[in-house]
Amino acid sequence: MIEVEVKARISSFEEMEKNLEKIGAEKTKTEFQEDIYFASPVADFAKTDEALRIRTTDNNTFITYKGPKLNKDAKTRKEVEMTIESAQKARDIFEEIGFTPARIVKKSRKYYTYENFEISLDDVEGLPPYMEIEITLKENEDYSKAQDKIFDLFEMLGVRDGFERTSYMELLENLNNE
Repeated sequence: MIEVEVKARISSFEEMEKNLEKIGAEKTKTEFQEDIYFASPVADFAKTDEALRIRTTDNNTFITYKGPKLNKDAKTRKEVEMTIESAQKARDIFEEIGFTPARIVKKSRKYYTYENFEISLDDVEGLPPYMEIEITLKENEDYSKAQDKIFDLFEMLGVRDGFERTSYMELLENLNNE
């Protein structure tokens, strides 16, 4: 699958919730997420623009691989994800084969749907408010049209700047390096 995702810093969650309500977006759930990102023993993921993580939510645990970004305007990339039974067992396996934990990212996320878009309001520990809009496509679908529609939706919600292509992990790393 190809995930087309655009993230932007927003001024406040309250204002954005009102804007989402105005356009008819439906709130679907709220959950806490803890992501453990790993460094590879054979590749520098910062250079290859890849990510490997274990995500634990209120109800599920996943392993996710994200491939390199496919363009310069959004976080459009291949994503492979699967449900697992235990974050600790997966972490143990990763560490046994040489992967090391690089960073933990914790966030509370409110999900909304609008048409075929998933919208999330992200309260990430250590960062200002962010909103992500994404759509998942089959690998042979044209992602440039989907990306344009995401930017149109941001515009409709009053977001015209503050767009960010880096991950929350990278944003937190950049804060630590300042």
